[in-house]
Amino acid sequence: MKIPHFRFPAKLEPFKGVILFGIILMLSNFFWKYDVLGDESKSVDSLVTFWGINISAPFVWMGHHVSRVSVAILHLFGSGVVLDPSNILRHTNGHSVQIIWACTGIKQAYICFCILAFSRGPLHKKMWFIPLSLLVVYAFNIFRITFIVACIENHPNWFEFLHLYAFKYVFYGIIFLLWVLWEERFVEKDTFIEKEPV
Repeated sequence: MKIPHFRFPAKLEPFKGVILFGIILMLSNFFWKYDVLGDESKSVDSLVTFWGINISAPFVWMGHHVSRVSVAILHLFGSGVVLDPSNILRHTNGHSVQIIWACTGIKQAYICFCILAFSRGPLHKKMWFIPLSLLVVYAFNIFRITFIVACIENHPNWFEFLHLYAFKYVFYGIIFLLWVLWEERFVEKDTFIEKEPV
C-alpha cells in the first residue's frame, strides 16, 4: 500500500519552503498560546502551567538569569540601574521594567526549535545547527531586554513600542533569517528532488 504524497500546486512550488515555515510558525505559536499558560501581569515567580502541570521552574530561573545578565551589561556601560528581588530593574530616576516569565525568550527558542526541527534537511547537521540557533535567540533576547531597559531611563514612553512591536517582529525576523541560512547553506537540495514513480 502506497502512502499518498502531497504535491504543491505548480505555481506555489517556488514558495513551498516559505509556506511551510509560515505553517510551522503558526502551529507552534498556536500550541504555545493555548497550552502554556501564565499570568503576564504578575512577577517572574508566577505560576506557569502546561496542560495543568506546573512548569514554572525554568521560567523562574531564566527570568532571574536574564535580569542579572542585563544589569551586569548595563553596569559595564556606566548605568546605575538596580535589580530588586522581584526582577524589577530600576533606574535612579524611578523608571523601571519588570522581567516576567514571558520575557525569558523561552517561547521564541521553542518556536525556533520547532521550525528547524520540522524543516527538511539532514539530522546530523540539525544536531549542531539547532543549538547554535538557540544560542543566537538567547543572545538576542539579552540584547532586547538590555536595550529596552537602557532606553526607558530617559524615554519611558518608548517601552510599549519597543516591547510590543519593534523587538517582537525583529525577533521573528531573526528566526526567519536562521531558517533561510539553514535552507540556503545546509540543506542538500539534490537529495530532495522528487522522482517520478516507476
